[in-house]
Formats: sequence, C-alpha cells, structure tokens
Amino acid sequence: MTTGKGGHEQLIIGILALQGAYDAHAKAIASLGGTPKLVRLPSDLEGPGGRLIDGLIMPGGESTTMLKFLEQRGFFDLLKDFVQKTPTFGTCAGVILLARDVTNPVQKSLGALDVTVERNSYGRQIDSAILHAQSKFPGGELEMVFIRAPRIVRTGPAVETLASRDSDPVLVREGHLLAATFHPELGHDTRIHQFFLDMVREQKSKSDNR
Repeated sequence: MTTGKGGHEQLIIGILALQGAYDAHAKAIASLGGTPKLVRLPSDLEGPGGRLIDGLIMPGGESTTMLKFLEQRGFFDLLKDFVQKTPTFGTCAGVILLARDVTNPVQKSLGALDVTVERNSYGRQIDSAILHAQSKFPGGELEMVFIRAPRIVRTGPAVETLASRDSDPVLVREGHLLAATFHPELGHDTRIHQFFLDMVREQKSKSDNR
C-alpha cells in the first residue's frame, strides 16, 4: 500500500487525456498527494482484475471532438457505465459530457449528472473571464477561470450547488459526481481538487468496508 499526504492510502486518479488541459489536472492531483494516470484507451480504465483507477477527471476541451474520439475507440459505452459507479469530476466540456441533457445544440452525452447544460452560453473565447465568488468551501472566495463556458440551466433535486456565478450554478455535486463549468486546474486554488480527492477516498472506504 502506498500512502500520500496525511498518511492516507494514495489514490490513483485517471484523467481523460483526449484533449484539453489534462496535464494541469495531473499536476494539481500530484501536488495534493494523489497519483495521476492519463486515460486514453478503454484499457486504461479497467483491466482483467477490475478497475485500474479510483476516480476520473474529465477535463475541458471541445465536447464534440471528444465525443468523436470516444466513439472511434469504442470507448463511449464503457465510459457511460464507468461514470455511473465511479467518482468522476467534469470541468467545462467534461460537464457537457456528464450531463443528462445538452442544448445549444442538442448533443449526445453520458447522461449521468442530473443537469441540463447549455453549450457556449457565456459567449465565445473573447468573453472568457477570471472571477471570484463565495462557495460552500471554507477559506474565502474561489478563483474561477471561465473559457467558452457552458451554463447549467437546470439542476435535479439531488444536485447540490456548491458555487454560483450570479444565479447560475457553476460548481455542483450529485453523489459521486462533481462538475465545474469553469477551469479550476488553470487557477491557483486547489480546494476543488482536494474536495474531489476526499470524495474518492470516502467512496473507496465504503467499497472496502462492504
């Protein structure tokens, strides 16, 4: 058994490395004592002995391009089942892929997170912004980097909003799923990645005790 910071068992966090700022996510996870593992093929998720990772991060990028990669590699169906059971954190395009419903335009998704997401709702890349807002995390305002961000326009009854931009949810959780419409990996605040690691550890502890 390998231990990370604080004496905890080290967690292996997969990062979908098809497109986007996956390297920045990997650095954030490593800085917090986790072990990042780049995921490019279905075999990176599961092997003959079962799952190879404890949690998964789906980074930003272009969601339609990511979908094409997933479908070409026969990856989509496995991933759809995987995120139903395994702690998963989606950022920006990752939220679009996780969402139950996608609009502007309608798009195929994994259908795991009970939200409706509107693509490119805050405008084009020129309308990107770095904002600071209160959240349910202790320690002051969160830094939020928005780049061609989607907008969450509906949340289901089991979805908890952890941070908002004006009246729009921008950081939400539903059970083992976490989603941010901004890019926490591009800022200097690691609280969200730490929160996800804590979620993964909690789920792993429950599974080990069954």
